[in-house]
Amino acid sequence: MFESDFDEWIKRVRKLFEEMDKTFEEIFRETMIEEEKGGEVKRRVYGPYYYGFSVTVGPDGIPRIREWGNIKPGLGRIRVSDTIEPFTDVMEEEEVIKVIMDLPGVEKEDIDVEVSEEEVRVSAERGDRRYFKLVRLPAKVKPETAKAQYRNGVLTITIEKVEKKKKKKREKVKVE
Repeated sequence: MFESDFDEWIKRVRKLFEEMDKTFEEIFRETMIEEEKGGEVKRRVYGPYYYGFSVTVGPDGIPRIREWGNIKPGLGRIRVSDTIEPFTDVMEEEEVIKVIMDLPGVEKEDIDVEVSEEEVRVSAERGDRRYFKLVRLPAKVKPETAKAQYRNGVLTITIEKVEKKKKKKREKVKVE
C-alpha cells in the first residue's frame, strides 16, 4: 500500500516538473528576439523574467490575488513585457491613503509619480530596468497633498483623502 501511494506521488511530481519545463520553454521561445540581416542572426535577447503573486483576504472575507512582474499569463500564451509591474500595496487609513511600491535598482531621480483624485501612476527607468504601475485608489484623494518618499528601493506615497472618515459618536443609553 505504501509503495503504491509513493509511486502515485512520484508521478504527480514528475508531471508538475514536466509542466514547468513546458512553461519555461514557452517563455524562452516567446521572448527570444532575432534580427536577421543577410541570413545572419544579429542578436538574441532572453529575460530577465520577474513574476510573483500575493494572496490576501479582505475584510469582506473574499481572497484577492495580486500578480506582479513582467510575465503575464494569457489565453494559452504567456506575455513578457519590457516593463516590470512592481509589487504594490495600498493601505487606507482614517485620513490618508498610502501606496507602497517596490522599485529596486533605480534612483529617486528616475521615478515619475502622477496623482489624480482616483489613481496614482508611477513609472521609473534606469538602464534596462523599467517599471510602470497604475493604481486605482479605494477613495477620492486631494492630489495636491501627495508626498512621495523613496528609501532602500521602496517608494511610499501618502495622499490625504477628500472625505475623512468620521469617528462614530457613541451615546450612553439608560436602560429602564
